[in-house]
Amino acid sequence: MSDPIDQKRRSFLGAAAIGLATAPFAFGAFAHAQGATPATADNKRAASGGHTSFKAIKHVKAGVLDVAYAEDGPAHGKPVLLLHGWPYDIYSFVDVAPILAAAGYRVIIPWLRGYGDTRFLSSDTKRNGQQAALAADAIALLDALKIDKAIVAGFDWGARTADILAAEWPERVKALVSVSGYLIGSQDANRAPLPPKAELQWWYQFYFATPRGEAGYAKYTHDFARLIWQLASPKWQFDDATFNRSAAALDNPDQVAVAIHNYRWRLGLAEGESQYDDLEKKLAALPSIAVPTITMEGDDNGAPHPEPAAYAKRFTGKYEHRLVTGGIGHNLPQEAPQDFAKAVIDVDRF
Repeated sequence: MSDPIDQKRRSFLGAAAIGLATAPFAFGAFAHAQGATPATADNKRAASGGHTSFKAIKHVKAGVLDVAYAEDGPAHGKPVLLLHGWPYDIYSFVDVAPILAAAGYRVIIPWLRGYGDTRFLSSDTKRNGQQAALAADAIALLDALKIDKAIVAGFDWGARTADILAAEWPERVKALVSVSGYLIGSQDANRAPLPPKAELQWWYQFYFATPRGEAGYAKYTHDFARLIWQLASPKWQFDDATFNRSAAALDNPDQVAVAIHNYRWRLGLAEGESQYDDLEKKLAALPSIAVPTITMEGDDNGAPHPEPAAYAKRFTGKYEHRLVTGGIGHNLPQEAPQDFAKAVIDVDRF
């Protein structure tokens, strides 16, 4: 799940924690446009399985990975990079892709490291889940596909990665769509404790910090993912087929190692790689994002998440926040694909 916003957005940042988490960055009143977009019946039907496959699954060697990715739309269309989170996968965008393809975009949806058919090229590469490594993967993928600039959009881990690309490689990002807003964080910021009720919301991070938790996640990976889906999207009535399509991506041989490292790294319980030290220092300073941006939130996100006012001023370019109503939870692209696709198309016109 998503990373820290400002000081405390470790996985999802709950309303109970947001006051403390953003205290050093008191942003004041939310000055940007904020609209509510209703989720239609069509959205909910699509979320239950309007599409069940992608037009094409391809592979490319990029950085330390052999990246497996879905692609749709015209080969010379304007590129859109869509990034998923944990414990989800590329099928979060299975109903978004054809909408964007029909609008003329070239849609690229990679399985992240540790998911689906994406594989490390070397057994010697550290199974690293830190935020900088995932961002480096995304840049390497754009390079491998010879894409100079793309619209980048995502949620959860994917939103954090998209935020980092927009902040640190703005020349590669035409525009940004980020569910739950600004998710860049740092190990130092995560060391300060929160009130007990807020800490309770991150129970799985403490579980993952232990050998028992690592063994439990390895043994019950699919059961764990289903529980997170249910907690994060309490009104999303996904069926078994929808869940099973995505859960299969968690059978990747590196899933447990990458996921466990991701959450342990956030808490300062696992080391990253020295090659990312300079980037992490920049990210710890919470850089602003100047590219055109739309942030989004579902009105029934069962995972802790920040209020838009907590991060609005981190976006210094043209910016809009959208609340998607109708019982939409954390997996917004799959629960409200039309609204997500519209945000991508609209931000391109900013």
